[in-house]
Amino acid sequence: MTMDLVWPQDLGRIRLHEGYTTLELAPAIGGAIAAYYYMQDGKRFDWLRPASSAALAARLPVGMASYPLLPFCNRIRHGRFTFGGRAVHLPLNVAEPHVLHGFAWQRPWQCVAQSDTEATLRMEHAGGDWPWPFLAEQTYRLEGGALHVDMQVINRSDECMPIGMGHHPYVLHRPGTRLQVDVESMWEGDGEVMPTLLSQPPFLDDLRRGTLLAPIVRDNNFTGWRRTARVEWPHEKMQMTLAAESPLDFFVLYSPDDKDHFCIEGVSNCTDWFNLQHLPQAKIGGHVLMPGKTLSGAFSLSPGLLPQT
Repeated sequence: MTMDLVWPQDLGRIRLHEGYTTLELAPAIGGAIAAYYYMQDGKRFDWLRPASSAALAARLPVGMASYPLLPFCNRIRHGRFTFGGRAVHLPLNVAEPHVLHGFAWQRPWQCVAQSDTEATLRMEHAGGDWPWPFLAEQTYRLEGGALHVDMQVINRSDECMPIGMGHHPYVLHRPGTRLQVDVESMWEGDGEVMPTLLSQPPFLDDLRRGTLLAPIVRDNNFTGWRRTARVEWPHEKMQMTLAAESPLDFFVLYSPDDKDHFCIEGVSNCTDWFNLQHLPQAKIGGHVLMPGKTLSGAFSLSPGLLPQT
């Protein structure tokens, strides 16, 4: 059983509850999920890796259970790209040479609506290094034990804005964890996890059938995703399905070696898509949002028992 988190008094926890399921949100820490779990008869099962009390105290987004990726996913090479004749140079936001995951995950969000089972968080960007103002919202909802997340971004600029979106769930890597996901191709990466070429390595067949996660050490983007992925924990007889809607048409698997977690992400753009505009959109994703228009995306996490065999 996972111990209840110790929350700083000024952090502003939001707790949603439905039946045996609880969702804890930390709006001030990037609008993130802090915990998503099932509890019955005093026994707790975490569907995502829960934040630690230390991560909450340090307000550490990467220590959360999941956080939003806006206004782009993955990396931009050295934070530089050109769009519509404008050169953009974003400041580095992590300890590496490239800008990572936009900036919404590193800013506070505000709760603008809440009920027992649903909460809407909002973040407003006025412009600056990212020159296009926008309004972003996330609505988290518990229904039938499943978590539904709806995201939207409104372009408040008077110019077209490039945009990408996604979420970054950290899933617990328990002994025997299995993963099933149907993808067509994988972006190979260099030593800095930047894309080099699309390939179809043999292990994609294993992923399509479902395979043990432990031997897979990856940090890659995938194209041709069918927008579902299933995690199985056979020892605990539990499973969870990630299902996404367009434009979350790309998949990211981050499966580090010797860690207690891995990440399965539905996203709308591959790494460095801003600088890969010479390639077809089916390979890189990303969208261009007209002034005043909205881009919406949604995904769900549906947990439950493994079928009896």
